[in-house]
Amino acid sequence: MSDRASAPEGKAVATDAHTVNQAAGWMGGGVGHERPYFAYLLNTPALLVIVLLAGYPIVYSAWISLHKYSLKRPRIFDFVGLSNYRQILESDEFWSALWITLEFTGLAVTLVVLLGLAIALLLNCDFPGRDVVRTLILLPWAIPPVVNGLMWQWIYDSKVGALNGLLVSLGLIDEYRGWLSDPLSALLALVFADVWNAVPLAVVLLLAALQRIPVELYDAARVDGGSPFQLFRYVTFPWLAQPLLIVLILQTLSAIRAFDVIYVLTAGGPGTATTTLTWKTFLTTFDSLDFGVGNAYAYTVSLITLALALVYFRVLYRRGEFEA
Repeated sequence: MSDRASAPEGKAVATDAHTVNQAAGWMGGGVGHERPYFAYLLNTPALLVIVLLAGYPIVYSAWISLHKYSLKRPRIFDFVGLSNYRQILESDEFWSALWITLEFTGLAVTLVVLLGLAIALLLNCDFPGRDVVRTLILLPWAIPPVVNGLMWQWIYDSKVGALNGLLVSLGLIDEYRGWLSDPLSALLALVFADVWNAVPLAVVLLLAALQRIPVELYDAARVDGGSPFQLFRYVTFPWLAQPLLIVLILQTLSAIRAFDVIYVLTAGGPGTATTTLTWKTFLTTFDSLDFGVGNAYAYTVSLITLALALVYFRVLYRRGEFEA
């Protein structure tokens, strides 16, 4: 009797399990995700929102860059193809802004990587108050770029600036200087302001990578007689290759697209000493009201950024392949 009674129950359990498996397969194939139709269905609303909010402006601005369109004569919307891009490449202003952009980006990226790596190595050591220092190091990164620019504007002020006061009190200069009125010092002032705001993110990324390095590797290297430089070269640096790639890409993107600090501190001056491609794009679009050439400038900046990112990937990505 018990065997006959349990048979229908077994069939019911098997039927329920088969039904559940079919539902799981339709919703994504279980763990293997062999049929991810349900997952695509759930993501469709978010994808549509992204396409509408991001994709449409990108495509529309690219379309405008192929037209002659200025708000000074808004009724004229003539298709000119790549003439706007040719006009940019034939302009001396473009090459001047490109050179200044490369100078600013090169200095900013180099300082961020070097300072970020040095601070991360320091914070990876054990010393009293390390947790407090790790917390405080995030404060510059938490400050909005515009507020950061206003703070440095006060520091660089030619009459009451903290930098002038410090240097005069130390006897390094005889009188207050206008740091933002000299072409060379204005560019360096922008670099330092941008670096101060960007270094904490590099420190966090590199410090996280340093803490993932197994201590046994350092112990084995010391047993083999490795010097501190050899420990860094053969143990630390290979584990930092991928985080360094991330820092390089993020900081390059940030430096090329830097706008807030330039807007607040120098407005592209003195003269055109700090007129980067981003600032030139702003002037062309919102000062000259030439939306066709302005969008062409914007896409030129995007292509330069993409080219640099591809170079970084090619140079560093394969060197960062290791088994964690």
